[in-house]
Amino acid sequence: MGKVLCISEQKKPLHRLSSRSHLSRSEMAQKSRLPASYEVLVLAVLLLPCLVTGVELAINNSSDNQILSTKPGREESLWCTVRNNSRAEELRWYRDSGTVNVKDGNKINTTNICILPVSKTDNGVSFTCKLVRDESIQISVTLDVQFPPLLTGVNPPPVEEKNDVKLTCNVNSNPQAEMAWYKDNSNLTLKKDRYQIYHTSEVFQLTIKKVEKSDNGTYTCEAKSVLGEMRKEFHLTVEDRKPVFPLEAVIAATVVVVLTVIFGIVARREKILKCFKKTKETPSETAL
Repeated sequence: MGKVLCISEQKKPLHRLSSRSHLSRSEMAQKSRLPASYEVLVLAVLLLPCLVTGVELAINNSSDNQILSTKPGREESLWCTVRNNSRAEELRWYRDSGTVNVKDGNKINTTNICILPVSKTDNGVSFTCKLVRDESIQISVTLDVQFPPLLTGVNPPPVEEKNDVKLTCNVNSNPQAEMAWYKDNSNLTLKKDRYQIYHTSEVFQLTIKKVEKSDNGTYTCEAKSVLGEMRKEFHLTVEDRKPVFPLEAVIAATVVVVLTVIFGIVARREKILKCFKKTKETPSETAL
């Protein structure tokens, strides 16, 4: 906040009027009013800087934050200038939160940066010009990079009957595209108990619950915007369900086999021990 300068009158000593003075009272009153008019003039001069608008910044001749619509491959130049400044001002550029390096001769009162070429990844990026001595004085431009839809995704592996499967269509589009699913080039009727849709600005996913052989086929993800459209195909293969042995039965059978072997060994342990003894005694008898 600028300081307000106040001017106070100095007290002057009073002089007695000489009885021999030839000045009338009206002349004296007129002379006493002259210093007051000078004081008003001085006060106006001192307060004049307070009436001057403060320093502000402008990008491409606009003093408001703005959104710049552009397309991939273009070149965009941003010029930042100081307005209402009474001295040389240093400026600094930021790309989102990171500083942009510019040459020393491109910092005082006017500075510019060039974005070449503009890419899809620049969409939503803000470029901000700030006054170095007071970074609260700033102005920004946000890039709105517009491009037609681009779809990506991979085919799901073969899936057995009665299992769930997800078809994930990744979408990249600005402006946001309208999305739809098709099966074998026909509109897909989305039954609540069979299909689920998950949709964000970047993902369009179709979940099919408890697939059947009739779900075999080609599923198409379609994206449309004012700038164009694109389709991506996904091929789904449904296989016969393999027989599954109950885990409990397998474990029980294994336990029975192991216990049978153990009991058999215990029951015949005497015969087994005799066999070991005979095997050890036979070499000594031969030696005799």
